[in-house]
Amino acid sequence: MIFKSLLLALLSALLSFIAGRRTDVPTYKGGQDGLNSFIFRTIIYPEYSKYNCLQGTVNVSFRLNRRGRIVQSQIERGLGIDLDDEALRVVRLTSGKWTVPTEFDTTQFLTIPINFSLKEYNCESKSREEIREAISAYKAREDLTKAIINYYQHRDESSVNFKRESEILALKTQMGYDDRFIDRTIRQANQKLRQGDKESACEDYNLVKNLGSDRADKLITDNCKK
Repeated sequence: MIFKSLLLALLSALLSFIAGRRTDVPTYKGGQDGLNSFIFRTIIYPEYSKYNCLQGTVNVSFRLNRRGRIVQSQIERGLGIDLDDEALRVVRLTSGKWTVPTEFDTTQFLTIPINFSLKEYNCESKSREEIREAISAYKAREDLTKAIINYYQHRDESSVNFKRESEILALKTQMGYDDRFIDRTIRQANQKLRQGDKESACEDYNLVKNLGSDRADKLITDNCKK
């Protein structure tokens, strides 16, 4: 029985070794350690999840072309919150950094797990119920944000409605869309720009604009105009 268990363990180790040395699947140009390092350096922990102690693993699946560029990517298993968006953003930034063997079927999807973990945020004190409530509140928050954005995007198309504007200002205060939030969003966008992620940076700059602030207007002009 001991010999049988030892044989099974050796067989399992051998299969793992062979799988690790497969040459018919794409590999990150910096190796697994390089990929782990890239993910760690690139992740910008989303604000809502950070301040609500939302953590977990998001699986992102993607397809590569022969040149190692990502041609399709999607959330395979996520949490339905801003962590999904950040996981997708980080994986997309690996585009062009893969080596694809000639025999690899490029219609296949690869999957990367992106782990989000918070330390030093006193998250141990959060109950499971509080976590569930924060996840549920995320979708409601998104809907309210869309209402604010819709107001500012169409404000110049109609006569000023002072009652509606007062409601929007109160809603912004309630949701914490103040000057500090604007500052954090611009800093985050600048960081994404330094990472070479102009698309996501411009989304953040435009969010600032669509929340009724002009503080990102020059950044939009300099970086986001086609």
